[in-house]
Amino acid sequence: MSSVATAKAEPSEPGGGSTPPRNALDRYFRVSERGSSFAREIRGGAATFFTMAYIIVLNPIILSSATDKFGHHLNGGQLVTATVITAAFTTLLMGVIGNIPLALAAGLGTNSIVALQLAPKMSWPDAMGMVVLAGLAIMLLVATGLRERVMSAVPLGLRKAIAIGIGLFIALIGLVDGGFVTRIPDAAHTTVPLQLGNDGHLNGWPVLIFIVAALLTVVLMARKIPGAILVSIVAATVLAVVVDKVAHVPAAQWGLTVPEIPHSIVATPDFGLIGKVSLFGGFHQVGILTGILFVFTVLLSCFFDAMGTILGVSDEAHLLDKDGNLPGMSKVLMVDGIATAVGGATSSSANTCFVESTAGVGEGARTGLASVVTGLFFVVALFLTPLATMVPTQAATPVLVVVGFLILSNSIRDIDWSDFTLAVPAFLTMVIMPFTYSITTGIGIGFITYAVLSVATGQWRRVAVPLYVVAAVFVFYYLMPALGLGQ
Repeated sequence: MSSVATAKAEPSEPGGGSTPPRNALDRYFRVSERGSSFAREIRGGAATFFTMAYIIVLNPIILSSATDKFGHHLNGGQLVTATVITAAFTTLLMGVIGNIPLALAAGLGTNSIVALQLAPKMSWPDAMGMVVLAGLAIMLLVATGLRERVMSAVPLGLRKAIAIGIGLFIALIGLVDGGFVTRIPDAAHTTVPLQLGNDGHLNGWPVLIFIVAALLTVVLMARKIPGAILVSIVAATVLAVVVDKVAHVPAAQWGLTVPEIPHSIVATPDFGLIGKVSLFGGFHQVGILTGILFVFTVLLSCFFDAMGTILGVSDEAHLLDKDGNLPGMSKVLMVDGIATAVGGATSSSANTCFVESTAGVGEGARTGLASVVTGLFFVVALFLTPLATMVPTQAATPVLVVVGFLILSNSIRDIDWSDFTLAVPAFLTMVIMPFTYSITTGIGIGFITYAVLSVATGQWRRVAVPLYVVAAVFVFYYLMPALGLGQ
């Protein structure tokens, strides 16, 4: 799932939209027509990259920290390459085909689904195959015009609740991976699942780095510092390197990534994960129904987040028509579907639209040329993987906590809490996701509760038929063990 915008768009300059194109590039991207300039597009593309570059660090950490059903980890260096090259390709594609200032990269939230729900049930290639299938499904929905129809089947309140639930889930993951919160061992014989630190207290230098990074992130964002997230990650990493050298922190305390200065900041990209995917292997591991629900969960995570981000960024850039629609929306949605599938094919998880693109819009970007610039920055980053792999978890995961807060603050006000029939399913959706450590469960319980309450209160007509179908599928899914069908 993407995080929050860090800048507001400025209105187009007077006379925007009436300046004739100066050359073929201007004509293709409609730079002058939209009241922009090449300087604005370049600044905007750079701003977007530096605002969202944290994903180069976070995505490998999230995916490499998990193991698949057979105990295999994904290689961190290979994940950096996969993350960067996919972001570069999909962002360039959005710029050239969609022609809007919208960048794409591995989505926060979706990568958690892959790492924590899919991979433990199957192999990594099988899990990435599920992501590819979700992308193909999105592309099919776009091609048939069903994406907008499916979107309207889920009420706004539930859509917002899904986003909030994923945000809370992401925040919990950040707290756990950063060592601020840990699981109480079963040997403790307590019903309390989590505790502060390792023993109810915050001990050790790595946890201090996490706290400093979290505070620095929120301070910088409160002061509206451009690129606050990236700045905080870099600053916390530098501090971690110093602390590790001075205090000689045991490597085990840092976790997967120890903050050591690499011998060289430049390295040859490792494409070892590209193409390591099995389209249908996951169905052999978990069964047809569970596999379909896994694909559906990935689809939902990408589906609604991307739709809102596309419209939000386009609105900030003044690209919507008088009816609030984006001209050429089908092209943009198709690129988004392609990005999901390509993310699975490269093992970087589903790629989706990033709301940080509004940072570029705030710099004046109005066209896909800004996305091309952002994509080229990712190409350069492809050869700087050692810098990314030296960032410890404690310096990067505070961003997850902040992103969780921002997702909640941006969405919770849009839920009608006076409508009991909708408010209860929304509440259950958002709290069950982190409480059960399962996004699938949160979505399923929310849909089922909404359908049941609507029927019970005589409002069954308000629920679209597709939603009843999905709710019924979830009911069957939860009853499978009782029916002796297994999962």
